[in-house]
Amino acid sequence: MEYIGLSEINSSLVVFEHVENPLYEEIVELRTGGRVKLGRVVRILGDVAVVQVFQGTEGLSLSADGDPSADGDPSADGAVTVSKFTGRPMELKLSEELLGRVFDGMGRPIDGMGEIYEECRRDVNGKPINPVARSYPRNFIQTGISAIDGLATLIRGQKLPIFSGNGMPHDQLAAQIVRQASLPKGGQEKFGIVFGAISVKHDVAEFFRRSFEESGAIERVVMFLNLANDPVVERIITPRAALCAAEYLAYEKDMHILVILTDMTAYAEALREISSARGEIPSRKGYPGYLYSDLASLYERAGIIKGSKGSVTQIPILTMPNDDITHPVPDLTGYITEGQIVLDRRLNQKGVYPPINILPSLSRLMKDGIGKGYTREDHPDLANQIFSAYAHVGDVRALASVIGEDELSDTDKKYMEFGKLFEEQYVNQARQENRRVIDTIRLGWEILKPLPMSELDRVKPEFLDKYFKRAGEKAVGG
Repeated sequence: MEYIGLSEINSSLVVFEHVENPLYEEIVELRTGGRVKLGRVVRILGDVAVVQVFQGTEGLSLSADGDPSADGDPSADGAVTVSKFTGRPMELKLSEELLGRVFDGMGRPIDGMGEIYEECRRDVNGKPINPVARSYPRNFIQTGISAIDGLATLIRGQKLPIFSGNGMPHDQLAAQIVRQASLPKGGQEKFGIVFGAISVKHDVAEFFRRSFEESGAIERVVMFLNLANDPVVERIITPRAALCAAEYLAYEKDMHILVILTDMTAYAEALREISSARGEIPSRKGYPGYLYSDLASLYERAGIIKGSKGSVTQIPILTMPNDDITHPVPDLTGYITEGQIVLDRRLNQKGVYPPINILPSLSRLMKDGIGKGYTREDHPDLANQIFSAYAHVGDVRALASVIGEDELSDTDKKYMEFGKLFEEQYVNQARQENRRVIDTIRLGWEILKPLPMSELDRVKPEFLDKYFKRAGEKAVGG
């Protein structure tokens, strides 16, 4: 059944009356003047359906008076809007040919290589995962970045966001993770990456594409690029399309998939704009009251399902307005996810890359994917010792700012030296430097050398004897 004309147009929303059995999230095709636009049903009030138009409402006609046959002629003045409710939700074409391809935010190919040969189609909204069907995340994913691998380790099936700020190098960090991420010990398991960029500028999108192509990583990457000049509504679909592709590759093709989504703040702002157009009552800072559940519907699509050989791991990246970690988007994200990695503007201004502040950073599942059998037996104790020592560095620096560094005790001066080594050698690394996790662990012991043995109270004595080396001592460990 087709419907001629519209009852109301408001921003990206159109209203239909007397619709027969409309379905929530149903896709609607709207044709005017030879152009076809897609929309989805976002509200149903009896036989009234409110439809969100993806490509915007420009050119759509309210009037039902005119010649519907003029619809095929773009220049016809009498063209009216003819709409059809398809009875199905937004779906994505899926096959293993997704790998190495570049799509727009709606899942349409934009790399000039034509359509993919589809094995099946899936609803981009996915299906809720029964919590009882989940397996507990184990094993880690190596990113090649010491501050992450050593101190906030990413575990398969985890959701670990990166909190950044405007002007911070989160794009470079995301690209580096895509290039370097791998499964440990070179196993036979298949690994892939789904990269979703939301509302990025053309030069940023080109940077991502060029970076992946030049490094050869594009062969294992599925890219979804939603540009800043694309319609706002498309930003809502992009992360869902990316996660739909990830779930297919993980649960049907037995791959371990890492999903990187940037920037989730742009997604939340699109949600706020659309909510305002719908006339919904706003909550904190104008965001809709369902922001928490909406973000959870995305983040909770990460995990491992019992009986499946694959997994979906998420790294959502978001920029904190005014570096405010209490802003609704990072605040709610922190409630849903298992930790966070926080980029620090002070470290960035000092030239440290990546400027990861480990003190507010946390990986809640780290303890279950490191240590003996995963990384190395001393890794948990070493990480605890580095956290403890660097926390003390902050106290010593505060004291030095009051009394002067010369007046510090000998032990405090050694902590100052440790803090400098930690930031300049452990956290700081080149944008092309890919460190193995074992090299990160060895480097952790190296930077602890300035501290007296009596200060290393978070490490078991047997690990100190086996791995802690001072100048002139025989190298041990491995």
